[in-house]
Amino acid sequence: MDRIKKLQEFLEESPEDSFLKHALALEYIKAGDDSVARKLFMEIVEKEPGYVGSYYHLAKLLERNDEPDAAIKVYEKGMEEAKRSGDHHAFGELRGAYEELTF
Repeated sequence: MDRIKKLQEFLEESPEDSFLKHALALEYIKAGDDSVARKLFMEIVEKEPGYVGSYYHLAKLLERNDEPDAAIKVYEKGMEEAKRSGDHHAFGELRGAYEELTF
Protein backbone atom coordinates (compact mmCIF):
# COMPACT_ATOMS: atom_id res chain seq x y z
CA MET A 1 0.00 0.00 0.00
CA ASP A 2 1.40 3.40 -0.86
CA ARG A 3 2.28 5.96 1.79
CA ILE A 4 -0.42 8.45 0.83
CA LYS A 5 -3.16 5.88 1.16
CA LYS A 6 -1.78 4.63 4.49
CA LEU A 7 -1.49 8.15 5.91
CA GLN A 8 -5.04 8.94 4.78
CA GLU A 9 -6.25 5.87 6.67
CA PHE A 10 -4.44 7.01 9.81
CA LEU A 11 -5.99 10.47 9.40
CA GLU A 12 -9.46 8.96 9.24
CA GLU A 13 -8.82 7.62 12.74
CA SER A 14 -7.16 10.86 14.00
CA PRO A 15 -8.37 13.70 11.74
CA GLU A 16 -6.83 16.49 13.85
CA ASP A 17 -3.34 14.97 14.05
CA SER A 18 -0.95 17.63 12.73
CA PHE A 19 1.94 15.18 12.49
CA LEU A 20 -0.06 12.95 10.15
CA LYS A 21 -1.21 15.93 8.07
CA HIS A 22 2.35 17.18 7.82
CA ALA A 23 3.62 13.76 6.73
CA LEU A 24 0.81 13.49 4.18
CA ALA A 25 1.59 16.95 2.80
CA LEU A 26 5.23 15.95 2.31
CA GLU A 27 4.12 12.83 0.44
CA TYR A 28 1.92 14.95 -1.83
CA ILE A 29 4.90 17.19 -2.56
CA LYS A 30 6.92 14.11 -3.53
CA ALA A 31 4.05 13.06 -5.79
CA GLY A 32 4.02 16.50 -7.45
CA ASP A 33 0.70 17.66 -6.02
CA ASP A 34 1.49 21.02 -4.44
CA SER A 35 -2.16 22.08 -4.27
CA VAL A 36 -3.15 19.31 -1.84
CA ALA A 37 0.07 19.78 0.14
CA ARG A 38 -0.61 23.51 0.41
CA LYS A 39 -4.12 22.88 1.70
CA LEU A 40 -2.82 20.49 4.35
CA PHE A 41 -0.04 22.83 5.49
CA MET A 42 -2.52 25.72 5.68
CA GLU A 43 -4.83 23.63 7.86
CA ILE A 44 -1.95 22.85 10.20
CA VAL A 45 -0.69 26.41 10.65
CA GLU A 46 -4.23 27.75 11.10
CA LYS A 47 -5.37 25.13 13.62
CA GLU A 48 -2.06 24.56 15.40
CA PRO A 49 0.19 27.60 14.88
CA GLY A 50 2.82 26.16 17.21
CA TYR A 51 3.52 23.30 14.80
CA VAL A 52 6.52 25.18 13.44
CA GLY A 53 7.85 22.56 11.02
CA SER A 54 5.04 23.20 8.58
CA TYR A 55 5.91 26.88 8.05
CA TYR A 56 9.20 26.07 6.36
CA HIS A 57 7.69 23.55 3.96
CA LEU A 58 4.69 25.74 3.19
CA ALA A 59 6.93 28.73 2.45
CA LYS A 60 9.21 26.64 0.22
CA LEU A 61 6.13 25.40 -1.65
CA LEU A 62 5.01 29.02 -2.14
CA GLU A 63 8.47 29.94 -3.41
CA ARG A 64 8.34 27.09 -5.96
CA ASN A 65 4.97 28.34 -7.11
CA ASP A 66 6.28 31.87 -7.71
CA GLU A 67 4.56 33.43 -4.67
CA PRO A 68 7.51 35.09 -2.92
CA ASP A 69 5.43 37.65 -1.00
CA ALA A 70 3.24 34.92 0.47
CA ALA A 71 6.35 32.86 1.29
CA ILE A 72 7.90 35.81 3.14
CA LYS A 73 4.78 36.18 5.28
CA VAL A 74 4.82 32.47 6.12
CA TYR A 75 8.51 32.61 7.05
CA GLU A 76 7.85 35.62 9.28
CA LYS A 77 4.92 33.94 11.02
CA GLY A 78 6.94 30.76 11.42
CA MET A 79 9.83 32.69 12.99
CA GLU A 80 7.41 34.31 15.45
CA GLU A 81 6.00 30.92 16.45
CA ALA A 82 9.44 29.31 16.69
CA LYS A 83 10.66 32.14 18.89
CA ARG A 84 7.55 31.89 21.06
CA SER A 85 8.04 28.15 21.56
CA GLY A 86 11.80 28.44 22.09
CA ASP A 87 12.59 26.27 19.07
CA HIS A 88 15.95 27.79 18.14
CA HIS A 89 16.69 25.21 15.47
CA ALA A 90 13.44 25.87 13.58
CA PHE A 91 13.92 29.61 14.00
CA GLY A 92 17.38 29.38 12.45
CA GLU A 93 16.16 27.35 9.48
CA LEU A 94 13.26 29.71 8.87
CA ARG A 95 15.46 32.78 9.20
CA GLY A 96 18.05 31.34 6.82
CA ALA A 97 15.43 30.60 4.17
CA TYR A 98 13.81 34.01 4.74
CA GLU A 99 17.13 35.83 4.33
CA GLU A 100 17.96 33.83 1.23
CA LEU A 101 14.67 34.94 -0.31
CA THR A 102 14.74 38.58 0.79
CA PHE A 103 18.41 39.53 0.27
